Amino acid sequence: MRFQLLGPLSIAHGPETVVLKPSKPTSLLAALLLHPGAVVSTGYLLRAVWDEEPPATARAALQTCVLRLRRLFAKYGISATTIEAVPGGYRMRNDTETLDLVLFRLLTAQARAAAGTDEELYRLREALSLWHGQPLANVASRMLQRDAVPALEQERLRVLERVCDLELAGGNCHQVLVDLYESARRYPVRERFTEQLIEALYRTGRQAEALAEYRTVRDRLREELGVDPGPGLRRLELAILRAEELGPAGRGEGAVELPSRQEPSAVTGPVALRGSGAEPGHPGGTGTAHPGRTAHPGRAGAPVGGATPVRGFAGREADLRAMALRLTDSDGPRLVVVSGAPGIGKSALARQSAYEVRDAFPGGVSVVDLAHPDGSGLGVDEARELLPEPDGGGRRLVLLDNAAGAGQVLPLLSGTGDASVLVTSRRGLAAVVATHGGAVHRLDVLGPGEARRLLAGLVGAERIGTEEAAARELAAVCGHFPLALRIAAGRLLTRPGLSVADCTAWLAEDPPARLALAEDPRLSVPEVFGQAVSALPPPLRETFLRVGSLDPAEGLCAAGSETVLEQLVEAGMLEDGPPGQAYRIHAFLQVYARWLARDGEDAAAATSLTR
Repeated sequence: MRFQLLGPLSIAHGPETVVLKPSKPTSLLAALLLHPGAVVSTGYLLRAVWDEEPPATARAALQTCVLRLRRLFAKYGISATTIEAVPGGYRMRNDTETLDLVLFRLLTAQARAAAGTDEELYRLREALSLWHGQPLANVASRMLQRDAVPALEQERLRVLERVCDLELAGGNCHQVLVDLYESARRYPVRERFTEQLIEALYRTGRQAEALAEYRTVRDRLREELGVDPGPGLRRLELAILRAEELGPAGRGEGAVELPSRQEPSAVTGPVALRGSGAEPGHPGGTGTAHPGRTAHPGRAGAPVGGATPVRGFAGREADLRAMALRLTDSDGPRLVVVSGAPGIGKSALARQSAYEVRDAFPGGVSVVDLAHPDGSGLGVDEARELLPEPDGGGRRLVLLDNAAGAGQVLPLLSGTGDASVLVTSRRGLAAVVATHGGAVHRLDVLGPGEARRLLAGLVGAERIGTEEAAARELAAVCGHFPLALRIAAGRLLTRPGLSVADCTAWLAEDPPARLALAEDPRLSVPEVFGQAVSALPPPLRETFLRVGSLDPAEGLCAAGSETVLEQLVEAGMLEDGPPGQAYRIHAFLQVYARWLARDGEDAAAATSLTR
């Protein structure tokens, strides 16, 4: 017996496969299977089954749905205990034998660990064979269709992209054309498929068709979204026009590396070119070991990125000036820490700053991401392997992005030699600055004008300019947090007919929950903020939740002891307050704390019902 999610929700029992009818129990089963082995809160299940308007008797009706599923299971010899009632909600323990989604993720993990490309390709093809149509096509839940289905599709598409990369790398350009034609047509805004298709056509001597494909997707993007193709496609077009030789097939910066967890993000970037005049370690350099990172000249294949501008970066002029002065002052500190709340734009500022001062570092600028896609920090040994080796080229700048804490950074500083080091972290890294000297740049939210310019740069000045008042309200709903603003911009970009006012009104109903793009956990307020809260020790987590219910005007000292509040400041969840007020919290973070506390109350209420 196996449950099947990677298509219409069904139960495979021997040679028989039963596709379930759309119903509330079917929606409940889908919500549980999407989180194998995890406790799914009653609040989440209520929203999955009844969407945004559960009736007053929904909790009792949910128990009835569970009973109906258990009766259905008994019909096919499935134990009634497959659905467990646990404190806070329900859980289903599934493995590779009982759920196709678990097997799919295991096969992709085995592919990552494969000894060679042939084995990797075999595992990935096996994983793709588990799909048998549109996932959850028979599940009526609007919430799951909106949030879960796109995420599942993204997992499949990332595997398919990697398969095409491997086929191109193996020289099978003719064989992979059929898959690429279909994928590029079906997912026109997913530029990596188009890059792969154009590359395959060019490598098989069909330059005219390759250029025609580029112009088709360029016109479609301009017409439907009002944007130009990404840098990868533009570089590829230029290479074809110049009749340049491409780098190794399927291994450009846009090449997809399989995720280290179940829902990472795909990366689209420029294709590696030979003879383009690009320097290794800079945009357009040849060869990469990881997506979006170029090889540093001091160590072949080392996954280190160079200095590139941040797309849509706007505002922060004073911060950029201050950062430039600190980084380029030859007599100033060689270490600069950018700290602040999650989602406040630390990485964007640091990367943009590194790009703008790159000329002051003739030895090069290297960017090392110290976090896994799920937000967990790299181990020290793992991070050391990513550090670039000095090449004697002059003054260098190393950006250590997304540092988890002092314990991760301190052992790495000895490996940076005489380079200037820029670190981003939610934490203040006082221990690092105290032992090595340096400056700390604490980042605040964007100003209203800066937030408006960021939206205009991402969505388009004309579209934002026609709804100025709604744009200001949207920025306020997002708390002027760059993360939230980019998520809102993504929703507007993918819905050209959606007005800014309607988008704002929808988000304002539940900002912490709705500010999320399903295909990328890094563009999700619940995911990014949730990672930060989960990293807190329990006493700090409880204090942060209490902060959500306090009036900032009356002070936050009632939430906990000074020691605990200071630790929350160090963790980036609170800020030092103005004179006369010891602490403050960003308004949007407080909205999230209140939302999180309310979700916990729902779970506690559900626990009392299941006893």
